[in-house]
Amino acid sequence: MTYDIMNSNHSSICFSALRGQGKAKKLLRRTLAAGRIPHAYIFRGPDGVGKSMFARGVAAAINCHDTSQVEACGVCSSCRKFRSGNHPDILVVSPEKGAIKIGQIRQMSRELTYPAYESKMRVVILEDVHTMRREAANSLLKTLEEPPADNLLVLTARASHGMLSTLTSRCQTVPFSALTIDDTASILMEKGLDTGTAQLLAQLSEGSPGKAVLLNKKDIISLWKEVLAVVSDSGIDSQRDVGIVLQLGEKMAALKENIMPLLGLLRIWLRDLLMGNTDLTIFLEAGDIRLKKWNSEQLFARLQAIDQAEKELARNCNRSLVCEVLLFRLQ
Repeated sequence: MTYDIMNSNHSSICFSALRGQGKAKKLLRRTLAAGRIPHAYIFRGPDGVGKSMFARGVAAAINCHDTSQVEACGVCSSCRKFRSGNHPDILVVSPEKGAIKIGQIRQMSRELTYPAYESKMRVVILEDVHTMRREAANSLLKTLEEPPADNLLVLTARASHGMLSTLTSRCQTVPFSALTIDDTASILMEKGLDTGTAQLLAQLSEGSPGKAVLLNKKDIISLWKEVLAVVSDSGIDSQRDVGIVLQLGEKMAALKENIMPLLGLLRIWLRDLLMGNTDLTIFLEAGDIRLKKWNSEQLFARLQAIDQAEKELARNCNRSLVCEVLLFRLQ
């Protein structure tokens, strides 16, 4: 297994520096100030809104040597180790090949049997615990049922995914929410994107800066536009233009693990059409497209086709075949 120690390039040292998430900030500041830290938190919310960054900021605050303030000072020896990525008492367990494995949980549990190296409390951050298989979740449950002293587990999870109720019931839940479109666009512009691109990405990511950065980095927007152009154009016949559909399916499959964000964009587009909001179609670059007209039943069927594709990809079905079948169903 791989333990990723804190990397200062991935988070701010102060959790209050995170944009938005007022409820989470208020709760953690109050808890840390009172010294009533539970044995486990679960941060639940959409992808890309800063759950892991927030968890790292909390870990830095707990290990900071300056007790005159709630958050990390940024200058003590603990904070310097945090910044350099060499803090021995802040550990991060991340999914390996898309899932947290039972071996990772067992190794983590063994680590917890030893005392912290230099801090009063060790902090372990388990990212994306919704990716755990049942056996890994059950192994983690044993640790949560009998938590070793002086250890804090911070779990992050996607709110839309179901988890074992026995797991969540043993953690204090901290809800995270999507950011406003303006806040998301502002963050993207701070990263150097122009206003128009930042606004588009903020809209399509639905207030998730992390997702917006991924969409931009992997150029998923361009492929999304290409898919829209093919499935929306009444001049393209899936029976006649099979080659076009198959080539597009190959491009989608080449995204590998980044197919899911693309499917998410397609879902947003179809949902907007269903609600009578066709604003997103203005981003189609081909001006001569003769857009198809779908009724509510047809739109629902296409949304269900995306749901089915996601389930098949989660079961590791053939990626190319799933993409090709989806494109034919979207026609």
